[in-house]
Amino acid sequence: MSINRTQVDVESLVDVRNGIQAKKIFWDQEIYDLEIEQIFGKCWQFLTHDSLIPNPGDFTTGFMAEDEVFVMRQDDGSVKAFLNVCSHRGARLVAAEAGNARAFSCPYHGWSYSMDGALKVVPMEKELYRGALDKSQFGLREIRVESYRGLYYGNLDPQAPSLSDYLGDVKFYLDIWMEVNGGIELVGPPSRSLLNCNWKTPAENFVGDAYHVGWTHVASLMALGGELSSIGGMEAPPNEGLGMQVTSRFGHGFGVLWDTAPAVHAIGSDAGKLYREWFASRRPKMVEKLGAQVGRIYGSHLNGTIFPNNSYLLGTNSFKLWVRRGPHQIEVFSWTIVEKEMPSELKNAIVTGMNSTFGTAGMLASDDSDNMESMTQNNRGRATREGKLNSQLGLGFDKLDSVFPGVIGQSAIGETSYRGFYRAYKEILGADNWQTILDLDPDAWKRELTGQ
Repeated sequence: MSINRTQVDVESLVDVRNGIQAKKIFWDQEIYDLEIEQIFGKCWQFLTHDSLIPNPGDFTTGFMAEDEVFVMRQDDGSVKAFLNVCSHRGARLVAAEAGNARAFSCPYHGWSYSMDGALKVVPMEKELYRGALDKSQFGLREIRVESYRGLYYGNLDPQAPSLSDYLGDVKFYLDIWMEVNGGIELVGPPSRSLLNCNWKTPAENFVGDAYHVGWTHVASLMALGGELSSIGGMEAPPNEGLGMQVTSRFGHGFGVLWDTAPAVHAIGSDAGKLYREWFASRRPKMVEKLGAQVGRIYGSHLNGTIFPNNSYLLGTNSFKLWVRRGPHQIEVFSWTIVEKEMPSELKNAIVTGMNSTFGTAGMLASDDSDNMESMTQNNRGRATREGKLNSQLGLGFDKLDSVFPGVIGQSAIGETSYRGFYRAYKEILGADNWQTILDLDPDAWKRELTGQ
């Protein structure tokens, strides 16, 4: 049943030109319900990576919003995804988080399905159903799946654009770290934790918030040492030349802090030494291949969100999925990103470093979690919920660039990517369908963000 969109005044939620959002987007049940249908019912959502299901029969389980799914490598090497629900009475079919199987049997009544989702065995079918059951009509519901650079995403809307078109401008930046040096791997299984916050609070933080780094994380950065240890407190670093931000049509955002990839790996530690040596040996090849401006991105610290709820950090090498558990809680899935060609010693060091910084109990993740929870939970107050959120940092200075695609924020510390995230959020939340969105002037979003 569709949500009555007249219950939510979408237009009032986001003021793109002035960088303002309504605080109630972090709290109201009606908005959350509309997001389930409009955002998560239309957009591509992360499922798994090639490195997590390398062999036929390998599977992982996960979530698309609140729908449980499982993803499985087929005998022909393709990947299929299904709702994790038996077609008989709706029990969970696959209980394990990951594994290898040739078939799945429901623990309730024993209905069994093959790797491709077809219903194959029904206990006592001949005696009890007496030919009345058409098994071909009761296979598992298949989810549309597409991949980019080994990352698999699912979509519940058959009319949605391809994953490649959906990623759009942000592919330029993803390619730099996903495709070079033989590609990436995700090291699992993922750690999992609960946060009492709305899904958008971490998604917006990762999409483009370098502003908080020198304040929220000042004590942690001083303890860690490294390239970012000097930016804390009230003394602003030289913002020009520190980095940049990027936003794209469908809300994906990206930020870079130049030349600081190993910043949270202590300089004197074995991990810090190995990591710095790795970038020092590989970066010249990237510059030769991509040019000086673009190649500099490799070896810089990167943050980003693939709209709506998949985020990553390069340097701290964390890959996150923010799974909704109602408007006021999420479950966080965390993997470690490594490059395939890295030696095992370095991969192991990066896994340890990621867990100590952005794992479930990591020092930097703990810093952030307090803020994300308060951003949500404060809105239980009616007066608070009537207020506005400000994302005006850098407003009026965003531009288009001849080298870097998307709308560009000219400094690392800004909120360009926030504004782009919520511009797309508003557009998709209020659209009747994907065709309505795709029929719009494809450059209008750029004019809206740059004011040109």
